[in-house]
Amino acid sequence: MSQVKAMSAVERIESLLDAGSFIEIGASVHARNTDFNMPEKQTPADGVITGYGTIDSNLVYVFSQDPSVMGGAIGEMHARKIEKIYELALKMGAPVIGMYDCAGLRLQEATDALDALGRLYRQQTAASGVIPQYAAVFGQCGGGTALLAALSDFTFMVKDTSALFVNAPNTLDDSCGAAERYAGAEFQGRETGNADFVCENEETLLAQLRELVLMLPFNQEDVLDYDVCEDDLNRKIADYSGTGDVAQVLKDITDVGRYVEVTAGYTREMVTAFVKLNGLTVGAVANRTEILDENGEAAESFNGKLTTEGLQKAADFIRFCDAFSIPVLSLVSATGFDTTVANEKSVAREAARLIHTFADASAPKVTLLTGEAYGSAYLTMNSGHIGADLVYAWPTASVGMMPAENAVKIIYNDEIDASDDAQGLIAEKAAAYAALQTSPESAAGRGYVDAVIEPESTRQHLIAAFEMLYSKRAVRPSKKHSTL
Repeated sequence: MSQVKAMSAVERIESLLDAGSFIEIGASVHARNTDFNMPEKQTPADGVITGYGTIDSNLVYVFSQDPSVMGGAIGEMHARKIEKIYELALKMGAPVIGMYDCAGLRLQEATDALDALGRLYRQQTAASGVIPQYAAVFGQCGGGTALLAALSDFTFMVKDTSALFVNAPNTLDDSCGAAERYAGAEFQGRETGNADFVCENEETLLAQLRELVLMLPFNQEDVLDYDVCEDDLNRKIADYSGTGDVAQVLKDITDVGRYVEVTAGYTREMVTAFVKLNGLTVGAVANRTEILDENGEAAESFNGKLTTEGLQKAADFIRFCDAFSIPVLSLVSATGFDTTVANEKSVAREAARLIHTFADASAPKVTLLTGEAYGSAYLTMNSGHIGADLVYAWPTASVGMMPAENAVKIIYNDEIDASDDAQGLIAEKAAAYAALQTSPESAAGRGYVDAVIEPESTRQHLIAAFEMLYSKRAVRPSKKHSTL
């Protein structure tokens, strides 16, 4: 466990916001329950500091639970104070940042606490897609409080001190031996994806939270402006063709390293990140087949297949982007769906959900084919066939039903069996098939790829594409909502 002294509830707020900008609301509120000798207990601010302030002069609302007051447990007035913050945030169109350090629900207040917590769930639901919601977990965040964090858009945790759980570890039927660690930040970041950011300490968490807040819109009507870009719009990037770590591509194309990866530790074959292109925030999803270390060597490899977890991760990210009209960039290198029994149980549903999410999204959508893109996996990853506005491809990419060699083995099966030089015949036929069916030039000739571009000019082309699509307007069918 970390030996660094934890900040107080107020210190956390003051460290996050612009100096001197915090204004507290509801400082005099205290518990009103009279059962179980509650009037004898001191509950200043009822265990939560609430108010508003600014981040880089932008209005935000914030609450910070105070574990020195009844362990930070949520009582009726505690939850009502947070509900009040949400009401104001919705009126003003400003984000809500919640700082969690809580022992759970206050048992002495029972149904009153449950009523207030349920009302808070409803308020968070109303705010979803209207204003961004951020959850920063500093200490305990368990039971019903964990659902508050889960209802937020992004969850931050501290590596050694945060705990996020619905059922306490000592209540689990622990058949896999994970009970003692599953609530921790590293487990929640790598194994469940519930933690979008796992930070070394509280100071790092607050710095990363502040960076993300400034990178994203402040409400759904907040038109994304172009920040000042100090990078060359026409800067050439390295030739990453043949490299499976697309995170390197995203880091290279973005403005002066303005790259924030989300849920980086979870299902790492699917990358989700926010980047800046000519000062514009863009949400990027990308298929990764390897992770390179600082020496450029492969530290971890993947099979190029889409997994259930990766599909879920991408869909959740795209839904957030589209809710706030953040343009979407897809880097595609997917050869199929993962062939495991566990994946097969739910891959159809999750692939359909990602297809629906991409197709339904009205934000600007640009796709770049970086490697092998085959079959339904290729269609799923924001292909032009399901609604991408522009599709580019590197010359080394391939797109089609399957690899050319596999296709010719089926098409020319009899000839191959009768040939004295089967491998030579396969190579000859595969080259011809690739030129006709799987090359990017072939796809461009059919209008499925808008341009075949050199890897070095990727940044230039993407900036131009999103600039052209900046004022995109999409007309949707009239309906209450979709069913996926």
